Amino acid sequence: MRDDLLRLLEPPVAALDFELIDVEFAQAGRGGVLRLYIDRAPGSSAPGITVDDCARVSHAVSEVLEAADPIKGHYTLEVSSPGFDRVLRKRQHFERFVGERASVELKVPQDGRRRYVGILKSVAEGAIVIEADGREYSLPLDRIQRAKLRPV
Repeated sequence: MRDDLLRLLEPPVAALDFELIDVEFAQAGRGGVLRLYIDRAPGSSAPGITVDDCARVSHAVSEVLEAADPIKGHYTLEVSSPGFDRVLRKRQHFERFVGERASVELKVPQDGRRRYVGILKSVAEGAIVIEADGREYSLPLDRIQRAKLRPV
């Protein structure tokens, strides 16, 4: 469902000059909560995300969700900034945060492990390089299950 929602909602968010960083849907009681995390579009010089920005995106996305009806039943829509522990989902996200501390979880183990926490060193040829535990690991982007910044 997450990938379908990303494909559905990225265009209207981009049309407002924002980037859709991630979506989450969590069941809660009789309904659920759909959370969208947005940031300024790459290259934007405007400062962070404001409450008004979230309201604009919420309004535009609500219309798309109402028309497509991808989630059955009642749910609440929340729109916010990605925060300090933001999700890294695209190659561009990793490139933007080279030099930062991140946690990466792979779909399947590599070098005997699935989880790496360390400094994002580089991005090249379909992989990231992360320095963890005093060693550099090259992790293919298509094998990453989830990744987030991990500020100290």
